[in-house]
Amino acid sequence: MLLMKDIIREGHPTLRQKAEPVSLPLSQDDLLLAQKMLEFLHNSQNEEIAEKYQLRAGVGLAAPQINVSKRIIALLVPGEYEDDPFILNTVMINPRIIKHSVQKACLTSGEGCLSVDREVPGYVPRFAKITVEYHTIDGNLTTVTLRDFPAIVVQHEIDHLNGVMFYDHINTANPFYKDEHLKIIE
Repeated sequence: MLLMKDIIREGHPTLRQKAEPVSLPLSQDDLLLAQKMLEFLHNSQNEEIAEKYQLRAGVGLAAPQINVSKRIIALLVPGEYEDDPFILNTVMINPRIIKHSVQKACLTSGEGCLSVDREVPGYVPRFAKITVEYHTIDGNLTTVTLRDFPAIVVQHEIDHLNGVMFYDHINTANPFYKDEHLKIIE
């Protein structure tokens, strides 16, 4: 079981490296890693387990955040429907954005990160809509189109695979700069 102590923090060199592509089919080690990453997100969103193990809630986790420089991300984005409580509940192997909107979007509250133990105020402009191509843990090539919050989460995690932190996108001169085309998501 992954705990907060397993997540490396900003300043660690692995967070600034470009992660290596993962060979398919997945090795047993990579499969176990993917399962542990998704399990961490489920545990972090379960109030009882999170309190017991002092886990910070997360909706995404990239392998570099646990000091494994591989192109694997786990996603657990809550949804709005009772029959399907998650918009994303998956692991993406070697994800890449193959199409994106011109329009940008950001979260009104800014972004947080399990690897960053401080608040970093400011808008993080990202594509409002993306199409991502990735392999499932079973090795199937899959494509999904996402918009707004789920798209932001996936871009945040893919950034980790490229050695980019969310605050690298914040305008340093004016952290809350908003042009007329930036969509603000509550």
